[in-house]
Amino acid sequence: MDTSNPKQDRLTADLKRWHTRLKPFSGEMRRNPTPAEDTLWQALRNRQLNNVKFRRQHAIGHFIVDFLSTEHQLIIEVDGEVHAGPSQAEYHEARSYRLATAGYRVLRFPNEQALTSLPTVLQAIREALASLHQ
Repeated sequence: MDTSNPKQDRLTADLKRWHTRLKPFSGEMRRNPTPAEDTLWQALRNRQLNNVKFRRQHAIGHFIVDFLSTEHQLIIEVDGEVHAGPSQAEYHEARSYRLATAGYRVLRFPNEQALTSLPTVLQAIREALASLHQ
């Protein structure tokens, strides 16, 4: 890894794929978050939760995850109705498995929970962060 480029250590996706497909898509998702993603982001941004840095709509391999703490290898996903179908459940299970085998822990929350029970969601994230240090 090239240490002369400080951005290099943030890359978790293939550089060519990042520039051609993932960067434009993740940028669009950052500009137009769902209400649930925006609600959670407002609570995570600027190290507001346990002084942990989170990135949003970050590419890992060929996936884009909603929120990521690279320091803690913790991924947080907020899933809407489109994610509820059986084929999506299979996809998310396989995706979570691939991310876990790459060393990440994945937490999933339904949109409704992020919107109506934000303190509960934040507590679950705090507990996950604490368990990663044990």
